[in-house]
Amino acid sequence: MKRTIKKVAVLGSGVMGSRIACHFAGVGVQVLLLDIVPKEAAESTNKAARNKLVNNALQAAIKSNPSPIYHKDALKKITTGNFDDDMKQVTSCDWVIEVVVERLDIKQKVFEQVEKYRKPGTLITSNTSGIPIHLMADGRSDDFKKHFAGTHFFNPPRYLRLLEIIPTPFTDPAVVEFLLQYGDLFLGKTTVLAKDTPAFIANRIGVFGIMAIFKLVEKLGLTIDEVDALTGPIIGRPKSATFRTADVVGLDTMVKVAKGVYDNCPKDELRDTFTIPSWLEKMVDNNWLGDKTGQGFFLKKKSDKGEREIYTLDLKSFEYKPRIKKKFASVEAAKPIDDLKTRLKMLVQAPDKAGEFYRHFHYGLFSYISQRIPEVTDEIFRVDDAMMAGFGWEIGAFESWDVLGVEESTRKMEEAGYPVAKWVKDMITSGFKTFYKVENGIRLSYSPAAKKYISPSEAGQDSSAFIVMKNFTNQTVWKNSACRTYHLGDDVLGLEWYTKMGSIGGEVLEGIQTSIGMAEEKYRGLVIANEGQNFSAGANVGMIFMLAIEQEYDELDMAIRMFQQTMMRARYSSVPVVVAPHGLSLGGACELSLHSDKVCAAAETYIGLVELGVGLIPGGGGTKEFTLRAADEMHEDEPETITLKNRFLTIATAKVATSGAEAYDAGVLRHGVDEVVINQNRRIYEAKKSVIELSDSGYVMPVQRKDIKVLGRSALGALYAGINGMWRANYATEHDVKIARKLAFVMCGGDLSEPTLVSEQYLLDLEKEAFLSLCGEKKTLERIQSVLKGGKPVRN
Repeated sequence: MKRTIKKVAVLGSGVMGSRIACHFAGVGVQVLLLDIVPKEAAESTNKAARNKLVNNALQAAIKSNPSPIYHKDALKKITTGNFDDDMKQVTSCDWVIEVVVERLDIKQKVFEQVEKYRKPGTLITSNTSGIPIHLMADGRSDDFKKHFAGTHFFNPPRYLRLLEIIPTPFTDPAVVEFLLQYGDLFLGKTTVLAKDTPAFIANRIGVFGIMAIFKLVEKLGLTIDEVDALTGPIIGRPKSATFRTADVVGLDTMVKVAKGVYDNCPKDELRDTFTIPSWLEKMVDNNWLGDKTGQGFFLKKKSDKGEREIYTLDLKSFEYKPRIKKKFASVEAAKPIDDLKTRLKMLVQAPDKAGEFYRHFHYGLFSYISQRIPEVTDEIFRVDDAMMAGFGWEIGAFESWDVLGVEESTRKMEEAGYPVAKWVKDMITSGFKTFYKVENGIRLSYSPAAKKYISPSEAGQDSSAFIVMKNFTNQTVWKNSACRTYHLGDDVLGLEWYTKMGSIGGEVLEGIQTSIGMAEEKYRGLVIANEGQNFSAGANVGMIFMLAIEQEYDELDMAIRMFQQTMMRARYSSVPVVVAPHGLSLGGACELSLHSDKVCAAAETYIGLVELGVGLIPGGGGTKEFTLRAADEMHEDEPETITLKNRFLTIATAKVATSGAEAYDAGVLRHGVDEVVINQNRRIYEAKKSVIELSDSGYVMPVQRKDIKVLGRSALGALYAGINGMWRANYATEHDVKIARKLAFVMCGGDLSEPTLVSEQYLLDLEKEAFLSLCGEKKTLERIQSVLKGGKPVRN
């Protein structure tokens, strides 16, 4: 049957329920959010009193940071109510999601209520993380059981991309297929099919990893600060590392999952790893549960000077002590290495205490995941997908094993007392030396059941819409030390770069220019994207700082010209250029997006022109482009300065859109031209598809504009007055005023006596002149230096 989801009921408005409701509303679905009636309002007829719990929970979610929604307008799609008065409304819902307290009896009672009103065929799922899915369906009708499954979202649902789908023996396979596809296409999730086993996949592996580290703390005599220094970004894990992650998740939650696995998995070979250390039991007894109670492994205090300081728990004395940034020789040596796989190999081979930790840590993890196949899932790629999407790992566990060498690592693991599942040994004996390999741009994974490499489609997963740039390494058509250009098939080129933070310097500009030139010769067009944590933090400000400090103004002038010319090359090429940004897409990355034929932005794209923060104005065509767009947006029925002022303020306040949806409001994305792709993993595919569509529809190279209306002195005076007002109100420093006045001068077309039509090149020249002059300002250099040293600009 063809199934559409127009309205969803979310039962339970706690931290998870309210945020799941926000995420569905954020993707355009009508949501009914219900919870219990507060005890004090049980006899009340006042609707507000009876809905107080659900309304307060929703407001708390809305006010939380980061925001659970893509755009504030999404909140209009959420209706609240309570179980007693409004459960009958589930009749109008296409999907009912239960997110109440983790007690089987309460869940079964809620499902009993739901079944009174649920229309046949309606999806019904539970977001439980600890209760067997099949138990919750006991006593329900055949139609209920047929349409019932587990849908385990991770918190926060908007940002953590994992959605585990857990069917029961009664679940209709068509329902499972729909949930996997809907989660991917409409909710932007990495959907992973999991078996109905304790903690499913991600929590089973993830909590094992944390508990194993707790054991290593005692075995190797490590401190909390030492472990977090070893288990963060240095090995491709989130900044929260291990103990900070535990504080965020909540120690009570983690202990509950660990105990659940221990109690319900008597045949788990490493079951004892899930026993709770005495010091962790003591912390739970003390109600030191992490962020939710204000203290856990870490405690935030204010110093005598009123500054926030972080203290770390000493597990021996049970006192909080000032945080110590521990350094290990091997870690310090590995930090300059940008490539994670090279870094990982170096760390595991290190002869110091850090190397010993990494060997124990990885060998234990590899041993455990090998023995969870086929218990939690039949396919290894589902384990890796779950850990990357649910726990924020940069590469999966089996992929890490590949990096360290499967055969060599297996031998060393067994020598160190870490057993390996028989299927891994059989795989090696049969001549399969890696868990993954790439063929024709598609990553194949070894299947223990089939005893061969299989494609995702052979495992029941449609991956046709997922393009991974690195899988096309064998189809590289050009490269330099910062970039690669691939043939993505269908006569479409793809350019990626892998600089630190995705910064755009001379080699990246060369890559853009060269790739466009190659596409013009014999291809349909070009996709510009990458798969780093962020698309790009902008231009290489380190290079700008160095040239400015040394007063190399001729070279600086040439660098700005090169940047502008490259952006204009992207705009005025004879083939379509489509940019697919994600994550941070700031400054120069935003300018590149502004000059592309189309932007296919991930929903989680944080984009904006932020140059004012470092004492500059957008100098790569961003100021010109915003002026051009302001001119095109001017209407006869409103003052011409309104649109210009709005565009000016967006740059002057260094505004960053915090989602693809907000990027339309910020004027970066264009309605009817650009698109937002909810699933980040699909954006490169969508960009490639857009190149083909633009090419096949008779793409014609645009003509440079010479008809941009600038307003001259009339608007300049108004903008100067506004800037002066901001300074008088103490919202802007004197240097802020200087920068803003230069920005206004460019956007008004200079000191013109009347409105005039000018060319793009005219505005680019003004933009370059202003940028260069600001590079000579001492306070601008102080701001750039502050960013380079600490990541934040000083306000001077």
